[in-house]
Amino acid sequence: MKDILKVILFSCFFTSIVLSQGFKVKASGEQTFSFDDKVNRNQASFFSTTPLEDITGLTNDISGSVTFDVDDISTMHGQVSIDAASMKTGIELRDSHLRSPEWLDVESYPMITFKIKRMSDINQTADNKIEAKVIGDFTAHGITREVIADVSMTYLDENEKTKARAPGDLFGVEAKFYINLSDFEIDNLVLGQKVSENIEITATLVGSNAK
Repeated sequence: MKDILKVILFSCFFTSIVLSQGFKVKASGEQTFSFDDKVNRNQASFFSTTPLEDITGLTNDISGSVTFDVDDISTMHGQVSIDAASMKTGIELRDSHLRSPEWLDVESYPMITFKIKRMSDINQTADNKIEAKVIGDFTAHGITREVIADVSMTYLDENEKTKARAPGDLFGVEAKFYINLSDFEIDNLVLGQKVSENIEITATLVGSNAK
């Protein structure tokens, strides 16, 4: 009986090691990275199509943070937010429509957020690079829906080159996911033009763990 228990415990321990994937970098333990960027290099965007043209909305007004154990990326938790009113499409009249109650209703719901819940399909592509699907709660127009984002993550130890961007270790994120406008009770008309029901959302972020 003792031998059987030993085998079970060893199997569980071995399985946890195999399933855990983290960065092979200088840092260890739990790290927190802030995406607050005073020089506005982080960005999030949405992409949609209409019969006449493609529409891209862009913002650099991003805040939030993530925390994870360097040795186990699946421990990641945190949230990223954008100021809904900051989204720009290049046409002021169209931007005003996006801020209206028919679309984002920024007066009632000023923030758009993505809150991390868990990860799946974790794949380490290099010592400091990991790809995964990140499942989270996406909230816009006062409605929350679970979405799955394809995410590529890079951990950079602090060095002379990274210091030119920001102090501390850096954590880079490239993410992409899709939403349906009807799921968030958003009208798919912009200035009389029907836009795609399915919207592509992307984010390119770099955070620092400097205190």
